[in-house]
Amino acid sequence: MSRQYKEAVGVRRTGWAALNRDPQEDKIEFTCPNCAAQGMRTARRERALYHFVDGFLQDEQGEVVQCGACRTYVRIAPVVMLHDQEEARRFEAVFSEELAGASH
Repeated sequence: MSRQYKEAVGVRRTGWAALNRDPQEDKIEFTCPNCAAQGMRTARRERALYHFVDGFLQDEQGEVVQCGACRTYVRIAPVVMLHDQEEARRFEAVFSEELAGASH
């Protein structure tokens, strides 16, 4: 029996895109599609497992997490790795519909 989870796009910031936090922390950020709360968890998959898809390094397999606010399970896929501010701007332009849909 397979479970159906709501999906969210995850962001894994590295390099220049992660200047606002400790460089030892490797986190995945996401917005819960159920309650629109911002979530964060430690990245588990190796960076070498990410593949170049649609102009970004992505983990399309993703993973399932539990939202800290509403306690529902969310499948984070894809997880997009962003290395600098230019990639972050491109990501926001490309994924703006998916990100906006999570907040409604």
